[in-house]
Amino acid sequence: MNFDFPDEVKAMQIQADDYLTQTNARAAARHVIEGAPSAARRDWAEMAQMGWTGLIIPEHLGGNDIGYIAQCALAYELGRHVSPAPMASSIYLVAEALVRYGSDAQKQKWLPALAEGRISACFAEAEGLSQGRGDLCAAQVANGVLSGVKKPVPDGMDAELALVVAQEDGETGLYLVELQASGVTRQVVQTIEGIREHAAITFDKAEVDLLVRGQTALTDIKQRAAVCIAFEQVGGAQACLDMAVAFAKERFAFGRAIGSFQAIKHKLADMFVAIELARSNAYFAAWALSTDARELPVAAATARLSAGKAYWLAAKENVQTHGGLGFTWELDCHLYYRRHKALKLLLGGNRVWENRLIDGLKSGLVEL
Repeated sequence: MNFDFPDEVKAMQIQADDYLTQTNARAAARHVIEGAPSAARRDWAEMAQMGWTGLIIPEHLGGNDIGYIAQCALAYELGRHVSPAPMASSIYLVAEALVRYGSDAQKQKWLPALAEGRISACFAEAEGLSQGRGDLCAAQVANGVLSGVKKPVPDGMDAELALVVAQEDGETGLYLVELQASGVTRQVVQTIEGIREHAAITFDKAEVDLLVRGQTALTDIKQRAAVCIAFEQVGGAQACLDMAVAFAKERFAFGRAIGSFQAIKHKLADMFVAIELARSNAYFAAWALSTDARELPVAAATARLSAGKAYWLAAKENVQTHGGLGFTWELDCHLYYRRHKALKLLLGGNRVWENRLIDGLKSGLVEL
């Protein structure tokens, strides 16, 4: 089985790398942390013009429907450049949910706007400690209106649409909420990442539009998004390794490049091995996602866990390789350390995905 990307997808990757380099996505991320207005909205419109926001959206709904392999390749580049664009929230989660579960009216209303970059969206599940568990949500829907608080919500301050996880009559459901409507208030939440603005969104009898009921649908959407996010994590980990290797070659101590020291060699080698393992798992998950294979639950959980571990290792060892400089504001090491922390918790922590992997293996979804 070929786990590499096709040539046309590689061409799109090169285009993405060029754009993110020219627009200096790292600098944009740093500016957001420093308190400057985010350029994510401008970049979002430009990404839409290049067709990146419509990769999984059908053509008759404004997208180009190229497919999940292309979306995974794009996710890798966004992660490598630590882009502040709301791709995970708007496309991996909300657009995916609409494509799979939306009614014709819901698709017609929202998917063209997402594909054309006219709006962005956010996924509102977390309620503090109940993050990643839809069945523990305190937010309630009754008589067509929603009450509750969601926090932190990535990309929640700029979004026009929210996909909210809530309970109705004891059952988990996914609901579409227009964030500029009455009954919705938003407040900035400070997080360790700071690159994408997070929000606390309060719903006070806000009108909702039911997308789909059931924990099964929520699990399905999150495991599909997890594959793309795994590629973001692998891309970020690769950027950390590249930074560490470059520094180890040019930094001298005792008359020698520090990369010649065994302790540094071992750090870099451990990073490389972890990243390549995660890359292999991510490629397999991309294949399972693109073919809707029965192995997808196990593949997604495996990619999620291995990519998260690789990014954690690469982010911290990149800081250590840079020594005291790695802790400074001027270097970009902290941008990736911040992002790895945020992605690790998005969609639930390790225990959630470990349990899913165990359940998938017990169910015989893959041959052992």
